[in-house]
Amino acid sequence: MGSTKGIAVMPRSLRRLDRERIMADALIDVASELRLTDVAELINLIRNDEAANLADLVNSSTELFFKGGTLRYALSASYSAPWNATPVVSLDMEFRHEKVSAFFRLTIGEKRARIEITDVLFDERELDEETQIERLVAAIESARMPRI
Repeated sequence: MGSTKGIAVMPRSLRRLDRERIMADALIDVASELRLTDVAELINLIRNDEAANLADLVNSSTELFFKGGTLRYALSASYSAPWNATPVVSLDMEFRHEKVSAFFRLTIGEKRARIEITDVLFDERELDEETQIERLVAAIESARMPRI
């Protein structure tokens, strides 16, 4: 499948757009790594409901970029493989680190990937929007593996 140049963000409200852009930017390397997997293998794992194998695949694709356990497969996936187009695979994912939990869908196609956030939760209540964005960015940066 090859390298992913960028990850598109599904249009939503400005609040979601900010969060989705942050997650998309953080996951470019992970999406590129997942795209190295043969799409037929991914579809086979999804069709046969092999959640443990999908989780292992996602884990091995994230371990170079994020600390263990911070980014994982959320046990739901789907695919689209029409006759006249390139297959697309969607994986539900979960990010948890430093009192921040984000639930999202990562969709990977031949040339692009995209993120659609379902929800972002913070252990602290009543945070304003700017503080929530700051906490999300800080949690992602803290969860990243050091670059060599």
